[in-house]
Amino acid sequence: MSTPVYFVIDVKITDPEGIKPYQAKVEETFKAFGGERLVAGGTLEALEGDAPRGRIVIVRFPDSTQAHAWHDSAAYRAIVGHRLASAESHAYFVEGVA
Repeated sequence: MSTPVYFVIDVKITDPEGIKPYQAKVEETFKAFGGERLVAGGTLEALEGDAPRGRIVIVRFPDSTQAHAWHDSAAYRAIVGHRLASAESHAYFVEGVA
């Protein structure tokens, strides 16, 4: 049984127009690697510590190999610059439970 891996990002958009090319294409890039968006913003309630600075997005991948293949793919690399230039973010891969 493979262990799922989650791409978790806290993203605060600083340039709403500049990030649009990323938003328009990112889903098709991760779906090609078995990625499934589980969380995209929504109401957030901080219970302990500081709240995230922006919107939380979580994408589940079947395993680490697929997650890294997506992140390193030409399709994702072609658009990620739009996010990096238009938002402040912290992104992580987190291994789930098999």
